[in-house]
Amino acid sequence: MKKGLLTGLLLFGFFFGAGNLIFPPSLGLFSGEYFWPAIAGFILSGVGIPIITLIVGATSNGSFKYELETKVHAVFAVAFLAILYLSIGPFFAIPRTATVSYSISIQPFESALASMGISGTLSLFIYTVLYFAAAYWIAIHRSTILNSIGKVLTPLFAGLILVLVLLGAIKYAGVAPMQAATAYQNGGSFANGFIEGYNTLDALASVAFCVVAVNTLKKFHFSSKEEFTTTIIGVGLVTAVGFSILYLGLANLGNHFTVPADVLVDKAVNKGSYILAAASKDIFGVFGQVFLGAMVILTCFTTTVGLIVSTGEFFEELFPKYSYKVYATVFSFIGFGFSNLGLNTVIKFSLPVLLILYPITIIMVILILLNKFVPLSKIGMQLTVGLTVLVSVLTVLGDTLKLSALTTVMNQLPFSTLSLGWVVPALIGIVIAFVLSDKQKGEVFDFEKILAE
Repeated sequence: MKKGLLTGLLLFGFFFGAGNLIFPPSLGLFSGEYFWPAIAGFILSGVGIPIITLIVGATSNGSFKYELETKVHAVFAVAFLAILYLSIGPFFAIPRTATVSYSISIQPFESALASMGISGTLSLFIYTVLYFAAAYWIAIHRSTILNSIGKVLTPLFAGLILVLVLLGAIKYAGVAPMQAATAYQNGGSFANGFIEGYNTLDALASVAFCVVAVNTLKKFHFSSKEEFTTTIIGVGLVTAVGFSILYLGLANLGNHFTVPADVLVDKAVNKGSYILAAASKDIFGVFGQVFLGAMVILTCFTTTVGLIVSTGEFFEELFPKYSYKVYATVFSFIGFGFSNLGLNTVIKFSLPVLLILYPITIIMVILILLNKFVPLSKIGMQLTVGLTVLVSVLTVLGDTLKLSALTTVMNQLPFSTLSLGWVVPALIGIVIAFVLSDKQKGEVFDFEKILAE
């Protein structure tokens, strides 16, 4: 139990970033009187999909790469995972965590810093130097992350969030929610909550962090396959419970916090960020900004460390010519560079890539799970992944490049308005995988092989 708890806290710290703070209050605000079905849908997809992905990856002989090689193709496995790790690591999520934490914690004080001769550019540079130096130091001392992240930083930032949501629940208990947005009315609250949770893209991080989970658990002694499997499930449960409690609390805060009408109609204002900042100021007064800044820095920092570690470990395994320390150094510098230069451009080009990768990841997990219990055709599985890739790429190209003709065609697919146009083609591929004769059964989880690696 202790093994699962400690590793679960470590992974929870890695997973829970700034985006996870901002999404739930916004959901709570716009769901209005349909709060409960909306948050249920959000937790089902925003927690359920990532945790299932984590457990499947950790019990699939420790490697999504191996599963993709045997079910699709070796070249596809390397290309897909390399793009995924780089996208959620140094080219997008790592610099974003640094910049978001700066914008919330330090940027409000820029006028005071300017009076001392410190420009916004210089203050960002100084902040990111300190931020990445600390993250890099922890990342290259991997043996300490269970203590530094799992035992110290994660409980600290989770405690700060709990303080905010509990005090907020008491202070705003008598405040009625605003009328639900149109999307949440007429029975659409659960579906809309589900899509919002889906859009967190946390399943991508699960692919990366399952390797960290296995490598961390290798440090413990396990007497049997059953104990190891039970612990992995325990890790998933700890992470899921942590996510669910904080999501519920943050969404409830947004549901009962009064947002001014001018802010509601201002599309330039992120409603989740506004609620967190305004509620912190309202509850803690002059210390509100300091409280919020500390909470966001800790939340972002643990995610940065997790992404440096997981990306470095993956590329060390993929290209062992260079050591983990070399990769961790390179990715830290890339993250540092992008956090100071051209982050908006990085986001502009990285987000479409993430939107392509996410459906592929979900289908990959579904195929791995199904194949553990029933034989599936390899050609059918290749077709399923191929259809998912094709639909995802065409959909993103149409939206990103404003190709109206292509977008019109892709919108003919069922569920396309929910960003789920890939679902029906993928289901057709899965049915074909059941029907074709060249079936293969997924390998049994090899406990001894995992611990020996």
